[in-house]
Amino acid sequence: MRGKRIGSGAALLAGTLAVTGLVFAPSAAAVTPTTATTTANCGLFGGGAATLTATQSGTAATLTLSSTAITAPIPIGANSISSTLTMANSTGAARVFSGTVNPAMPTGAPIVVGPLNGTVAAGDSLDFYKGSLKMVVFGITVTCTSSGPQAPGPFVF
Repeated sequence: MRGKRIGSGAALLAGTLAVTGLVFAPSAAAVTPTTATTTANCGLFGGGAATLTATQSGTAATLTLSSTAITAPIPIGANSISSTLTMANSTGAARVFSGTVNPAMPTGAPIVVGPLNGTVAAGDSLDFYKGSLKMVVFGITVTCTSSGPQAPGPFVF
């Protein structure tokens, strides 16, 4: 009987410590801001206001870029744009987000790419300005850049 009490007491103590650890554990870092705007220039393919949306889960992050000023010149199928978004990082090396995620877009529809996956480190400060977005659509490469910093400021992870 004594063995059962020790085993039960040890299990109760372990459970209490686990719950206490969760209560006092630091919360996960979150990117701020979660949305920023910029002006994207995609050369012959157009340009104008664009919105970037960021999410973070630990060191994994995603970025989505959308623009009503940059539109699909022809119908584009879902997940058919290969995108590479390079973000300038004021605290170190540039960060690259990539993927082939996009919704289906009829001719004239606003361009949306992402969420594109990448890796970040605590303290990264990422801005599309001095970065670029490269999209490959039907074998044609479109490169977009920004003429100024994003607002309200860089994404801080």
